[in-house]
Amino acid sequence: MSLKAVNNVETNKYELEIEISAEDFEAAVQAAYQKAKKNISIPGFRKGKAPRKLIEKEYGENVFYEDAVNDIAGEAIDSAVAEAKLELVARPDAEVTAVSKENGVTLKATCITKPEVTVSDYKGIEVEKIVNAVSDEDVDNRANSICEKNARMITVDDRAAQNGDFVNIDFEGFKDGVAFDGGKAEGFVLELGSGQFIPGFEDQIVGHNAGEEFDIDVTFPDEYQVEELKGAPAVFKIKLNEIQYKEVPALDDDLVKDSTEFDTVDEYKADIRKSMEEAAEKAAENEVEGKLFDAVVEKMQAEVPQVMYDNRINEMLQELSQRLAPQGITLQQYFQYTGQSLDDAKKMYEEQAKKQVDLRLALEKIAEIENIEPTADEIDAEYKRIAEAYNIEIDQVKAVLPEDGVKLDVAVSKAVDLIKDSAVIK
Repeated sequence: MSLKAVNNVETNKYELEIEISAEDFEAAVQAAYQKAKKNISIPGFRKGKAPRKLIEKEYGENVFYEDAVNDIAGEAIDSAVAEAKLELVARPDAEVTAVSKENGVTLKATCITKPEVTVSDYKGIEVEKIVNAVSDEDVDNRANSICEKNARMITVDDRAAQNGDFVNIDFEGFKDGVAFDGGKAEGFVLELGSGQFIPGFEDQIVGHNAGEEFDIDVTFPDEYQVEELKGAPAVFKIKLNEIQYKEVPALDDDLVKDSTEFDTVDEYKADIRKSMEEAAEKAAENEVEGKLFDAVVEKMQAEVPQVMYDNRINEMLQELSQRLAPQGITLQQYFQYTGQSLDDAKKMYEEQAKKQVDLRLALEKIAEIENIEPTADEIDAEYKRIAEAYNIEIDQVKAVLPEDGVKLDVAVSKAVDLIKDSAVIK
């Protein structure tokens, strides 16, 4: 392989002119022949035994050229990229510009490179930290959740249904005396006053007793999702099977003892307040981190190739696919369920992907400017963290994650710490 020229055709884009010698090309053609001959039949020879010259005479001298070029081009391009000292962000596009037995192969590889990045004033960034106060009402609402969890349903047989009750009903809807699709159910449980059904439906069940059968008159809203029912009057035949109400216990020491690890309401609420204040502090810290990251990105200058954003979007889609897999849902099924298309999903991830790519570039540059050099112990600790996160052996992690990549990740993490430690938090 010989790298003949490196042409910077535009920002972050290079064209490499590469030559593969006639000798190397001949070796690749011979190797392609050896692979293919077992599937080739020539009269007078057993399958797989025909000499190369006869095959070339029968099918043309260039019969093995395509396979030979495919086999040898990848290594030639990789060597040329290394020699040119280019840091690529995507696999090069290769084009064969000339091929012959006498002169070998000439390739043109179009390469997209990592952009030049500048970033300044990343130390001493001023941001405001807002910690939301935890009120007594917040604590009470959280504490009262155990009351709801311990609520029980009480059947009513001595009064009519009222708002707040849960009724078990059979119903069927009719428009102009004809039952319509989707308007029938049996044993449906409805909380009266919840607004779950169209206006007027729940109100007309109030006042009826269990066991009654009756009709109610309603009018579908003009914006109803079923076209033929929009604004239409309808009659629902109702059978009220059962009325129940929810009995919610009071929050007292006995309930707390039975439902939590605490002995008193005061102890329980104190623990809730502590956890809510810790969560508020964590949320504030995350918000501060986000503000710092946004500021760093604003201070970065770079002409980022679109392919870097596209690559990140594809990674995010792959991550989504992996999250869906345990549920037995494919990405295509997910799009069907959500009414999205692949293009919709890519557009949805576009802004987030751009922020992540830009931030990573900025942090890598900061690590370079600050001469951040992770120690061997820090790199080993990162390998260990990854192994524990995925519950696999550390040797397996090292087999698939090159040390240079892990080293850069650690350096980026230390750059984040530097930005945080130098920030001015108000």
